Amino acid sequence: MFKIIIGVIVATVVGLIVFSVVDRVTNTISGDDASSKVAYSSGVSQLYVTISGEVARPSTYYVPLNSTLGDLISAAGGATTNADAGAFDTGFVLENKQSFYIAPIFDNEDVCASTPISKVNINSDDKETLMSVSAFGSAISQAIIDYRTANGPYRRIEEIKNVSGIGTATFEKCKNYIRLTSS
Repeated sequence: MFKIIIGVIVATVVGLIVFSVVDRVTNTISGDDASSKVAYSSGVSQLYVTISGEVARPSTYYVPLNSTLGDLISAAGGATTNADAGAFDTGFVLENKQSFYIAPIFDNEDVCASTPISKVNINSDDKETLMSVSAFGSAISQAIIDYRTANGPYRRIEEIKNVSGIGTATFEKCKNYIRLTSS
């Protein structure tokens, strides 16, 4: 019986050491290390932001205050060759706990895609053009125009979730079909 208890204790200690090492390695790779948590929790100029989509390493990162989306993209290993530059603004100044999606030019589901995804410009297109996106009906298209008239141009595609009638589910349906600029 004594040997079983010693064996369980040894196995527990070894397991804790292995999990500790794995956790440290995982946190270092994702940029979520203890020093960043301590620095942020003590108020020392870091932002906690998430990036997904067409970047080399989608993840959550700690970045310095006053960082831009371009800085975050660099921290994520850069944009892929399929990133739609018209769907994000690298000069956008980050705020804490924001998340960003970098949309593709070509449909990732179609391996042989040679035609870019047809997109609408949420900053300049008219109601009829906006309605070409299946997630936008007449009311939502008008709400998109009303929002940009009242608040100025959209600075990031995630801002469309501030429009009445557009939540996370609608954003997921339209995020690959919208952009901020025409070029």
